[in-house]
Amino acid sequence: MPRVLITGGSGFLGSHVALALAARDDVDIVVAADLRAGAPRAGIIDAALDVTDAAAIAPVLRQHRIDTVVHLAAIVNPGHDVDLEYRVDVTGSANVLAACVEAGVRRIVVSSSGAAYGYHSDNPEWIDEDQPLRGNDAFPYARHKRLVEEMLAEHRRTHPELDQVIFRIGTILGPTVRNQITALWDVRRILRIAGSESPFVFVWVDDVAAAMVRAATDGPAGIFNVAGDGRMTVPEIAARLGKPQLVLPAWALSTALRIGRTLRLTPHGPEKVPFLRYRPVLANRRLKEEFGYTPRRTTREAFEEYLRTHPAVARKRGDAG
Repeated sequence: MPRVLITGGSGFLGSHVALALAARDDVDIVVAADLRAGAPRAGIIDAALDVTDAAAIAPVLRQHRIDTVVHLAAIVNPGHDVDLEYRVDVTGSANVLAACVEAGVRRIVVSSSGAAYGYHSDNPEWIDEDQPLRGNDAFPYARHKRLVEEMLAEHRRTHPELDQVIFRIGTILGPTVRNQITALWDVRRILRIAGSESPFVFVWVDDVAAAMVRAATDGPAGIFNVAGDGRMTVPEIAARLGKPQLVLPAWALSTALRIGRTLRLTPHGPEKVPFLRYRPVLANRRLKEEFGYTPRRTTREAFEEYLRTHPAVARKRGDAG
């Protein structure tokens, strides 16, 4: 019966994972470790933990005799403080890995991202786990995810006793999600880069949590893309919302963002253009066939559930759908 500690356990995804693990009869203990305590939850122990404090992690692991760590601690909405994001995402991951080795943890489950593949014009139509990780240096979030995965690969070589499950996750949707991607749908016209349909793969938060639970209990080690079946292009999203598209050439948007950031009108710069233009589209075959989990909702069904739980967005879609 695993004894599980979740970093970022009071966050959006961490809360779902903690509740799902606590509901299992075959899990001995669930510790939600975070900077802040979450609301009291039956069967869950809250622990104060800062992953940037290297000396603080191993004592908590030993105190609760943890054998499985689900590492979710990360900056939720990147792009505001790159130094802080690096300390949490990269240095924090290094600290957690070192503490796991020191405390004799047997398995670590890590939430990575499709961003680790990078936003590149030569990305294949569907990206599987054999594709190289090329997270863009100009886009800190993608670079950090790549660096963490490089660190994990090194640990697989030097510390094979620590099992790893790495999930490269698509765009997570849920009933309380608000981020830089969902903000694209809140405006009157849906932005699209000329010449690109910019497909998205979505996954509902309960499906991510269920995959995490399997990884922390009886699932196999390995690296797996996590996304619902299928994809949705920007034109399809705009049509579903009943909104027109704002189609801009890449050079025009790059120029506008460069000027906007210079004038402090936006924190975003030209590096956002590849993010909008060349999204990695995650193939989920290995998740289903090798890991043994099939998301309950497809990409399109996850989007429909997002609209149902965000009525302000759904009302803006006019008579569509």
